Amino acid sequence: MLHDPSHYTPPPVATAIKLSNKDTEILRGLAGDVAQIASLGVHKEKAKLWTKLNDLESERPMVWINEICWNEMNIDDELTLQCEHSWARDQEDHLRKTIYQWKHLPGDMVVSDFLVCPLAIHSTDFGIIEDVDVVTTDDTSDVVSRHFNVQIKGPEDIEKIKMPVLSHNEMATELNFQAMCKVYDGIISVKKQGQTHIWFTPWDFLIRWWGIQEAMMDMIMRGDMVNAAVERMVDAWMVELDQFERLNLLSLDNDNTRVGSGGYGYTSQLPGGDFDAEHVMAKNMWGCSNAQIFSEVSPEMHWEFAIKHDMRWLERFGMTYYGCCEPLDKKMDVLRKIPNLRKISTSPWCDIERMVAEVGADYVISQKPSPAIFAESDWRPEQARSGIRDVLEKADGNCHIEFIMKDISTVRRDPKRLWQWSQIAMEEVENYS
Repeated sequence: MLHDPSHYTPPPVATAIKLSNKDTEILRGLAGDVAQIASLGVHKEKAKLWTKLNDLESERPMVWINEICWNEMNIDDELTLQCEHSWARDQEDHLRKTIYQWKHLPGDMVVSDFLVCPLAIHSTDFGIIEDVDVVTTDDTSDVVSRHFNVQIKGPEDIEKIKMPVLSHNEMATELNFQAMCKVYDGIISVKKQGQTHIWFTPWDFLIRWWGIQEAMMDMIMRGDMVNAAVERMVDAWMVELDQFERLNLLSLDNDNTRVGSGGYGYTSQLPGGDFDAEHVMAKNMWGCSNAQIFSEVSPEMHWEFAIKHDMRWLERFGMTYYGCCEPLDKKMDVLRKIPNLRKISTSPWCDIERMVAEVGADYVISQKPSPAIFAESDWRPEQARSGIRDVLEKADGNCHIEFIMKDISTVRRDPKRLWQWSQIAMEEVENYS
């Protein structure tokens, strides 16, 4: 996600990075492990399988795990940070999590043979952030309960949504890049990378400013106001996208970049025939959108208050992913209006039999098994296997499927539950093929 509606992100500061010998050695050791993992031939094989999936020529379903409850994953200090410098700790955290996931729950994970130095990009955001009351049950987790205080109450409040201004602190980028090159010299290469996939989701923001009940009622009582607010929100995203293109700050995402709420973006159909390697445009990339709060909204209203507005954004991209948690099995008629749609989220609340019948082989079904199985008092591996097998049996070889285990709030402090799910999922999809 480019923006975080919970707070303003301060601009990056150009600061020289000086590490102790201890921090440097820790990072070099971990980077060596990542480089060794990345050198394995299996990553090219997995990349080809992801490509075939997204090209609608799949050999078998694919598996990936993300949005992990890392606060419950640490075993034998594998994730315990040892560096002291804050910049080094961020680097260490990424390296340790990459190694951990490859070791314990890889699925069809692909590890790059380089490390990324993100461009120091800043957006002034949309001029309004959430006013929220938060209740926590676990201080180590970022999964909390929120009550949003309403900030958009009338048409005049729509003006609170401002057009963002984008900037790139080139000095900050260069200092980070030089620091990474120095630390990882002779071990693994470093590449600068601009903004890849953009998590575009106007309703994820609006609902935090509007209130859930209020927004649902206003779609009936004040439809014109809702449409005006969504349109202004899309205007803001479009203004920002124009700046990304003009400032040449985009990078390709047809690789092991997460697309939408699903898996990797590998495809032979991007970046497209008119691609300029020196200047990436939105048409060379994946787009996405969703309206998670619309779970109980009719297909007609889903179109009227979400997808109809999203079309301006989605049409800018080469291929698109739609959906997240909202069930879409009864909304394929409106989804088919998206001309470059390729992948559709299939949440735990979907009727998989209907989804298979509606989608067929026209799109990728981005299947989201329920993470609630990890939260039960007793772990039942047979339940995990049965859930995956049920989807595969109903698909009956006629669909393109990815299994994406995500939104994992807890594993009841038992990481091996997730490890076992990864192994079970891989056994089932490989047997299925």
